Amino acid sequence: MSKQLVFGHQNPDTDTIAAAISLAYLRQQDGVDVEAVALGEPNAETKFALDYFDTKPLRVITAAKPEVDQVMLVDHNEPQQSVSDLNQVQVTNVVDHHRIHDFNTEKPLYYRAEPVGCSSTILTKMYHEKNVAIPKNIAGLMLSAIISDTLLLKSPTTTDDDKAAVEELVKIAGVDYNDYGIKMLKAGTNIAARSDKDLIDGDAKSFTMNGVNVRIDQINTVDLDDVFARQADIEAAMKDEMHTEGYDLFVVMVTNVLNSDTELLVIGSHTDVVEKAFGKKLENNRMALPGVVSRKKQVVPPLTDAFNA
Repeated sequence: MSKQLVFGHQNPDTDTIAAAISLAYLRQQDGVDVEAVALGEPNAETKFALDYFDTKPLRVITAAKPEVDQVMLVDHNEPQQSVSDLNQVQVTNVVDHHRIHDFNTEKPLYYRAEPVGCSSTILTKMYHEKNVAIPKNIAGLMLSAIISDTLLLKSPTTTDDDKAAVEELVKIAGVDYNDYGIKMLKAGTNIAARSDKDLIDGDAKSFTMNGVNVRIDQINTVDLDDVFARQADIEAAMKDEMHTEGYDLFVVMVTNVLNSDTELLVIGSHTDVVEKAFGKKLENNRMALPGVVSRKKQVVPPLTDAFNA
């Protein structure tokens, strides 16, 4: 059997890395030759988790076809978020918790998608179904992913399945959930150490909404002022990237991980659609969204609806 690669989306977050590692290990127990890789360098939060649980960062690739003919996807399915040559390889597995969009295959595949807060929650179930024990370091990474994606189970994306997975993974990983979670989230919010480009790219995904190319980034912080003190420079970086990458609209979610509030920073055309989506006016290119923390559930759906209206 030929080797396969498993990876998550571009600009990898903690769930992308954890899910790739955990799915690779699980499939290896079935005798599949699979390697977990990444489509970019880990962010500060993910580095904290990898270091804490003594796990090496994944090898970074820019294309799959030079190495393999088959791949597995985690934490995404949309081609524009995936490896550059996805259309040249066969997708054999997908484990995801996002919408299914612009995805199709020529051959049958294993596809597991559930409306939960994190891909690692689904993988926890898959380990049970296969009766495979979860190694301590992988349990720690999966726990980290759920903490990250649900912001300590405070996000509206959180489900009872996520809570059950956390309860189990905490015991295997041997950490205090709240203490570890806050330390990990804070590790990813060192704004001063990051460039403007890194801030707008660090957790960004691309979407096509009624023919409009939309880029949505999320910056987690413990103080919104740390980000908006650099607003002019961040806007300049957004404009440069819009020009080079062809985005029509660039939305940055600046989210306080401690109080679960977000303020949008919006640049580009169709800003009126953003105002329509959230029923508010932009002031100085900004819009406060109290209680909003989830791109997947609280930002993408209303924007999509507004563009399609």
